[in-house]
Amino acid sequence: MRVRRALALALLLLVPAVPAQASPAATVGTCTAPTPSETQPGYLVADPDCDVTGTPFTALPGARVHTGIRDGAAYRIEVPTNWNGRLVVYAHGYRGTGTTVFVNSPNLREHYVSRGFAWAASSYATNGYDVGQGVRDSHALINLFRKVTGKAARQVYMTGESMGGHVTAVAIEEFPRSFVGAMPSCGVLGDVELFDYFLDANVTAAALAGVEISFPLQPGPGYPAEWAGQVARIMPALKGTPAGRTWSGVVERRSGGERPGFDSAFAYWNAASQGGLPFLQSLWPGLSGGTAGIAPGNLTDNRHTFYRSTDSRFPSLTDLRLNRDVLRVKRTATADRGLDGVPRVDGKPPVPVLSLHGIGDLFVPFSMEQEYARETLRNRRGHLFVSRAIRDVAHCGFTQDEMRRGFDDLVRWVETGKRPAGDAILDRRKVAAADFGCRFTVGVRSAFVAPAC
Repeated sequence: MRVRRALALALLLLVPAVPAQASPAATVGTCTAPTPSETQPGYLVADPDCDVTGTPFTALPGARVHTGIRDGAAYRIEVPTNWNGRLVVYAHGYRGTGTTVFVNSPNLREHYVSRGFAWAASSYATNGYDVGQGVRDSHALINLFRKVTGKAARQVYMTGESMGGHVTAVAIEEFPRSFVGAMPSCGVLGDVELFDYFLDANVTAAALAGVEISFPLQPGPGYPAEWAGQVARIMPALKGTPAGRTWSGVVERRSGGERPGFDSAFAYWNAASQGGLPFLQSLWPGLSGGTAGIAPGNLTDNRHTFYRSTDSRFPSLTDLRLNRDVLRVKRTATADRGLDGVPRVDGKPPVPVLSLHGIGDLFVPFSMEQEYARETLRNRRGHLFVSRAIRDVAHCGFTQDEMRRGFDDLVRWVETGKRPAGDAILDRRKVAAADFGCRFTVGVRSAFVAPAC
C-alpha cells in the first residue's frame, strides 16, 4: 500500500512435525503449562490442544486433528474424512504485546469441515503488530500440512481477521503462487494507514478541546498515564458540545465518509467498546510513534492532511481553525517491502479477494476497504477485489451466515471465474444512502441505529 501518512502501532519445514519443547511441560488438568519457546527468547507457547479457557481442542465428527509446536509457533490442523483436496489457512488478529502465544480455531471451522475443506492455523511465534512473522508462520503451514498429514493440498485459500487481514493481503502478494483466493474480514487492508487514522482521531480531538498534547508518547504497560490524563481533560470538552459534533464529523470522514449508522457507531466506540475505555484512549498508539521493536521510527505524517467535518463545497471557519491549531507530525521512517517491520500492502492481488467489513467499526475502520479498493484500481486489479459492507458497529462482529455466504461465493468465484456481487464502496452517494450495507447484512444489530433495510 502506498504510504502517504502512516504509523505502525502494533519457512519451509524439512523434518516431520513434532512438538518442540525446550523443557518438560507440567500437566494442568488435561492441558499442559505453556512451553518455553526454542526460537523466541522470553516467549512461552500455550498448549495447542487446549483453548485459552482450558477447554480441550478435539476433532469435529468426521474429521481428524493434528497439533504441535514448530519453530516457536503452535499450530492446529483439521482434515475431514471426505477431504476435497483444498486447504484454508487462517491468520488470527492482534493479541497485544504479551509473551505467551496461542493458536485458536477459525470462526468458520464447522463450515469448512462440512464442505470438505481442511484448515490450518498458527499462533505465530511472536505477538505485537508483527505482520511479517504472521505471514511467515501462516505460509509455513502449507508445507507443514503436507508433512503431518502426508497429503498435499491442491488448492489453498488464505483468510484472516483484523491484523490477520493485513497478514492475508501481504501473504498473497509475497507468495502469489501459493494461493487461489483470499477472504480477509475486518482487515487492516490499508496497512499502516490504519495508524494514521489513529493519529488523526487523537490530534483533532485534542485541538478541538484546546488541550495541548505531545508526540510521541512513550509506549508502556497498558495505557500511558500521560495520555490517560489528557483524555480525561479532552472528553468533557467534547461530549455534547459543538466541538464534539465537529470531531464526530472529522472522524466520520477519516473512517470512510458519511454513511448510515455512524452516530450510533460513534456513541458505541466512545462508551461501550474496548472494555468501556474512551475511544481516544483505546487508540493511543496513534501517538506512540512506533511499535515496540517491530517498526523503528515514526511512520505517520499528517503535515499535508486537511481535516474536514462536513462535505460542503468550502471548509467552514471551524475547520479552518482546526487545521491551524492541530498538532502536525512528520514521518521519520517508511513502511517496508517484504516481511520486515510493518509490511506494505501494494494492492496487487494475484487471486480473487472477497472482503467483509462493518461500516460502524471505528477500531479498524471501513476506510481500510476503500484504501485497498483504490490501490487495486490504480494497479488495474480492481476486478479481483469485492468488498461487502455489513451494518454493524462492532469490530469483527459478523454472523455465521454473512461469513459462510462470503466464503462460498469466493470459492464459486475461484472455481467458475464469475465475480460475485459486492458494494460500491468508492461511490460517495451510495455509501451515504440510507440502505447502504443492507444487501449483505444478515440479522439486525441492536447497537446499530439506522433506517431499517
